[in-house]
Amino acid sequence: MRNAMWMQGVEWLAAAASDPQACKREWERGAGTVLLEAGRHWDVVSVPRQLGLLALDILWYDPLRTPGPTLVDSAAHRVGFFVPPDPAGNWAGADIRRASKGSWVAVPPPYRSAGSVEWIVPPDGSGTLHPPLTLELALRQANKTLAVLAPVSAD
Repeated sequence: MRNAMWMQGVEWLAAAASDPQACKREWERGAGTVLLEAGRHWDVVSVPRQLGLLALDILWYDPLRTPGPTLVDSAAHRVGFFVPPDPAGNWAGADIRRASKGSWVAVPPPYRSAGSVEWIVPPDGSGTLHPPLTLELALRQANKTLAVLAPVSAD
């Protein structure tokens, strides 16, 4: 069952490549990531790791919904949430970035990490993405929590 989900995830991700077969071969042979263009099948909202992990934890609270594909890059200290292309929402904020058409994202295969980049929630092949409004609200809530937890500066 798990292998079938991974294979569906591979097919779904590879569909974003200009040459899906070459993408899959690179994942099979290589130990790393492939660059996939955002904007066709998905965009990626990238946030600082602490904010992203807290927002993902908030998203897991909904028992009726599994969060969409989510990457973590431990070296860059960032979490990337896969959302529909050109999502509505307010993505402005402290160090929040959106990779969309014309941007490239380093993506490992769903079944293994590649260096510092790994899936927290791998794609299941169904095409499920993070709903933009739900993600935006989780990020706002996480930001509020982090503001409360931030140490008070000594002036």
